[in-house]
Amino acid sequence: MGTPETSREPCPDRILDDMGGAFGMGAVGGSAFHFIKGLYHSPKGEGWIGGSQAVRMNAPRVGGSFAVWGGLFSTFDCTMVYIRQKEDPWNSIISGAATGGFLQMRQGFRVASRSAAFGGVLLALIEGAGIMINKFVAAQQQMPIMIEEQMPNAAGGPGFQLPNQAPQPEPSTSSSSSSWFGGFFGGKKEESSASSGVKTEVLESFDTPMPPTFEFK
Repeated sequence: MGTPETSREPCPDRILDDMGGAFGMGAVGGSAFHFIKGLYHSPKGEGWIGGSQAVRMNAPRVGGSFAVWGGLFSTFDCTMVYIRQKEDPWNSIISGAATGGFLQMRQGFRVASRSAAFGGVLLALIEGAGIMINKFVAAQQQMPIMIEEQMPNAAGGPGFQLPNQAPQPEPSTSSSSSSWFGGFFGGKKEESSASSGVKTEVLESFDTPMPPTFEFK
């Protein structure tokens, strides 16, 4: 995002641009002000006529005064850009002070000094407000958008844990395996893993020393 200085028209085109903008602002604002003033001071029943006459008489004068101020300000601003070879808020502050002092030169040095100080302070406030607004907008545009997505988990499913419930241990990787030969003939083996190794126990086998006997009573 460009600063107010870099987003303006380049010199010397900005002189005409600022003159036109200042004239339009002064004409519109002066028209509203003098219409309300003429409407208030006109006799009863002739308010609209008095307001229209006040606008025709005073609005061009106010617009011209604004245009003169804007033209002088842009002229001093372009001069400061040429002398300092850069554009920053100091150019606008110095230009505002120079414009205020130049317009009040015929009133004397003291009046011109006060007007120059007022113009410099006014432009400093305007430039400071513009810088703060630009920084705020830039910070809002650079702020990342955090989107948090949560997958629904059914009760008792993996990754689901009720409050005040101890974490369930993970199933052991060791599992009991049965011999193919023993399982085929009815035998069964059970393996249990221990810290020293693997222990195999034979539960049943056909190779018993004495076969079972069947007695009928």
